[in-house]
Amino acid sequence: MSTLSERPTLDASAPPRRTLLARLTPNLETLPTLAAVVIFIGMVVYGEVAYGRIVQASTISNLLINNAYLIILAVGLTFVILTGGVDLSVGAIIAISSLVGVMLANSGWNPIAVMVIMVLIGSAFGVFSGVLVQYFNVQPFIATLAMMFLGRGLASMLSTTPERLDDGSPIRSLSTEWKVIDGPKINDLITTPNVVIALIVVAAAFVVLHKTRLGRTVYAIGGSEQSALLMGLPVVRTKLMVYIISGTLAGLAAVVYTSKLGIAQNITGVGWELDAIAAVIIGGTLLTGGAGFVLGSVVGALVLGLMNVLITRDGSIPPEATTIITGGILLVFVLLQRLVVSRKRKT
Repeated sequence: MSTLSERPTLDASAPPRRTLLARLTPNLETLPTLAAVVIFIGMVVYGEVAYGRIVQASTISNLLINNAYLIILAVGLTFVILTGGVDLSVGAIIAISSLVGVMLANSGWNPIAVMVIMVLIGSAFGVFSGVLVQYFNVQPFIATLAMMFLGRGLASMLSTTPERLDDGSPIRSLSTEWKVIDGPKINDLITTPNVVIALIVVAAAFVVLHKTRLGRTVYAIGGSEQSALLMGLPVVRTKLMVYIISGTLAGLAAVVYTSKLGIAQNITGVGWELDAIAAVIIGGTLLTGGAGFVLGSVVGALVLGLMNVLITRDGSIPPEATTIITGGILLVFVLLQRLVVSRKRKT
């Protein structure tokens, strides 16, 4: 008696198996973020080879401590840009919030109440921006530009001279250095409450964007607002919420920055909105919305921070060149985004 071996038949309804090459090939939407990571690693390697003392605990500590406020701003801008919008008011929010905070703190107000008021000022600006965009159909660029001028004007009315926070103010304790690892000589791994605040903001934003309905709606609006409306998603509420989130985090960034520097003035934060937008774009979030990662924005902020460190270490590059280099990097990433968008349309 002979046995017959049957050949396995292919199920036409089963999805085709992905090849190993396809699995290893990065998704188009993750390409800009991966490019940012590669650039950051390349900058670290170059700095270590050219100047030394880059890959060490103290450099990492200073990078995070000095850019905690920028990371918080970039996280807030990520929400807005993912919907296809923009927020130009965050720098002005820092100016007005920090001035109000320093003046109230020096007048004897409770420090916790002062910090809450600083954050709420940012939230109020976010509400106004969101209302203008959503209910009055004002373009995000114009709406947030108006809020920027309003914030700068109010800050100039409060004071045109620097206001210094008392050294004994409890607000300054947010910049108290904690030694995490006691390294050789001065090579210690140090953190501050400000860095912890920034990391908590990043973690919370990651959860919101990737694990909640609000986050899914943000991505859907950026992909196609009309389609999001047809699917019954809460577009109106979400678009208002992203501007509130951006404004609130700008107010929080004002607390972080003021606690570190201890000085507030009406010109504080000039151009910081552009730095935050650049960090978001370098981190891989598409200007048109719908694709991007909050962790990528963090990498973008660290790229800008490390670039300043390398320029300072070099010594021969004038500080003004930082803007030129930032513009060049930003141009590269915008062109990369255009390539990604064109490839997506073909597929």
